[in-house]
Order: sequence, then C-alpha cells, then structure tokens
Amino acid sequence: MFILNQSFSAKDSQRIANRISLSSIVGNILLSIFKALAGIFGHSAALISDAVHSASDIVSTIIVMVGMHCSAKEADADHEYGHERIECIAAILLSVILGITGVGIGISGVKTIASASYRSIQSPGLLALIAAAVSIVVKEIMFQYTRAAAKRIQSTSLMADAWHHRSDALSSIGSLLGVLGARLGWGICDPIASLIICLFIFKAALDIFRDAVRKVTDTSCSPDVEQQMRDAALSVPGALRVDSLRTRQFGSKLYVDMEIAADGKLTLYESHHIAEAVHDKLEHDFP
Repeated sequence: MFILNQSFSAKDSQRIANRISLSSIVGNILLSIFKALAGIFGHSAALISDAVHSASDIVSTIIVMVGMHCSAKEADADHEYGHERIECIAAILLSVILGITGVGIGISGVKTIASASYRSIQSPGLLALIAAAVSIVVKEIMFQYTRAAAKRIQSTSLMADAWHHRSDALSSIGSLLGVLGARLGWGICDPIASLIICLFIFKAALDIFRDAVRKVTDTSCSPDVEQQMRDAALSVPGALRVDSLRTRQFGSKLYVDMEIAADGKLTLYESHHIAEAVHDKLEHDFP
C-alpha cells in the first residue's frame, strides 16, 4: 500500500488550522456579544437567535482544534495507521451541535408564531438592522478565509467550520429581512426569519455530517480514476496485469492497494524493481 498526495505534514496542517481557529473564536465572541446586545436593545428575536448561532460557532471551532490536534498524533502501537479519523469524528460532533442549535431556534420561532406574541413585541430598532448587516459581511469574510485554509490543508473538520460560518452569514440575511419586515409593520417577519435561519443551519449540519461519514467509511475513487491507475500500472515494462486494486480517499490523501503480476521466471530483485516502478509511476501520474 502507498499514499498519494500529502502536501502538508500533520504538524503543519495543525499549525495552520490552529491559527485560523483562534481567529474564528475571537471573531465569533465579539460578533455574538454585538448581535446579542443589538437584539436585546433593538427588540429583535431573530437577531438574538442569530447571536446564539454565532455562539455555537465558538464551540464548533474548539471541537475542530481538538480534532486536528488529536488527528495529528503519530502512529503508535495501538493505532498503527495513525489517528486521522478523529478529525472526522470531530466534524460529526460539530454537525450534531449545529443541528441541535438549528432545531432550538426553529422551535422558538414556531412558538412565537403559534402564540401570536409577535404582535405585542416592539418594532426592532435601527441598531438591530445595522447589526444584521455587519454580521453578514463579517461572517462571509470568515467563511472565505477559513475555506481557503481548509482547501489548502485538505481538512474535513476545518471545511465544516467554514460552512458553519457561511450558514451564519445566511442566517444573518434572514435576520436582516426579518428586522426590515418588522420595522415596516409586519411583526410576523421576525419569527419567520428565525424559522428560515433554522432551515439554513440544519441544511449545513446535514451536509457536514454526510461528508464526514463518507470519509470515515473509506469511499473509493471513481471507476474512471481506478481504470486510469490500472492503465498506468500496465504501461510499466514487466507489469503483466493488475490482479487487485482498492482505493480510498481521506482528506488530502489517496490510499491505494494494488497487486500486480509479473513473469514467474524473474528473480525476486527483478520483480521488486517492477513493483517499485509501478509505485513511482502512480505517484507521478496522480499527484
């Protein structure tokens, strides 16, 4: 078995992820406080829900940091293939927390609509409108920044955290529309915005969960890619056929198990040389 495409070491990836994560934590703390105060003093339930969403980002980012730290550990006697799957577990935990947050916000919005209590709520102030607009811009910047780093180091959990930022930006759009509608006299717009936020959050949680499960269950390469690997191996002089090929993707790595056949009259040294040539050919053709 051999591994293709490992552009960053585990320690380098962890260092990059930690820098991004610390920035996210500081940004989300400040943004959560700002939106919560703006929601309270600006009389907007949607903005308070949005503040809770941003606060949940702090927990998710901590999970990402812990997951990256654990997955970067070297292989040991009990884990001879390393600890990489811990990062996927961290992403699954993140999706669960995100989903619970979304459901909680949705339930609150439904209760407000069912009880018609929005009719007695004071119209949101200009501060709430400004806070929602600021949140959209800040969270979109955080999303782009985190996603770029996640792509660079091919991190599942960091990419999940990036989409958590994007879901927060989308929920802030819902807050903005809800506050704007309520200021125009349509008080029901505020709790409806909370329901829209709930759907965005739950969709993000489901996408993160699916991606993490796909990676932890060793998804293979596409049939086309595997056929290209067979063709590459058979182009090496001395490789007569490919008896077995198994692949699995994980983060920035592509694991390949391949068995090839060679002339039985060759010496062990000559056969080994052919196998090494196939190994080098695949690493060259599939970077």
